[in-house]
Amino acid sequence: MNSQVNVSVVYYSATGTVAAIAREIAEAAGKAGAEVRLRKVAELAPRAAVDANPAWRANADATAGVEVATADDLLWADAVIMGTPTRFGNVSSQLKQFLDTLGGVWHQGLLADKVYSGFTATGTLHGGQESTLLALTQTFHHFGGIVVAPGYTHPDKFVDGNPYGTSHHDAGGTAAVDEVTRAAARVQAQRVVRFARTVRAA
Repeated sequence: MNSQVNVSVVYYSATGTVAAIAREIAEAAGKAGAEVRLRKVAELAPRAAVDANPAWRANADATAGVEVATADDLLWADAVIMGTPTRFGNVSSQLKQFLDTLGGVWHQGLLADKVYSGFTATGTLHGGQESTLLALTQTFHHFGGIVVAPGYTHPDKFVDGNPYGTSHHDAGGTAAVDEVTRAAARVQAQRVVRFARTVRAA
């Protein structure tokens, strides 16, 4: 039996926090035995807006080599882990726009029966992490996906405190992704790979 699973980590990140979590998840999934694609979605903001924010510009430059996600990255995957910063307690417009391009493959049933999971980051402590992840999960349900949340299944999740997915509070850009968040990301990635392997075997 072939136990190899394919995992696509698809994210949007403006100033780099979600990108850092995405890299941690991708690395952990790889160490768990998955073949991994790390993909960002296309930027919709005008260049002037990006250039006006040094952190935004720096992240755009730092991730210039990351391929832009396409529908094929989801079709290839046995599991998809999506990340977005919260925007007014909801999914960012950049990730939402990518999701909205998937109508054709969704209509063919090609997004069903895959494992899905999500992660997020906020600038403020109670800035909508849970509502953002729940909103993202609604899309996964419409796909016919199998949602695998990390839950409180590991001691690190009681420290991180979010059963819906990895989340980070960056204190308005002053708090880098720390070991608490990285540990939660590893737990989530390992759990997704384990369930994706089980689903594929079935």
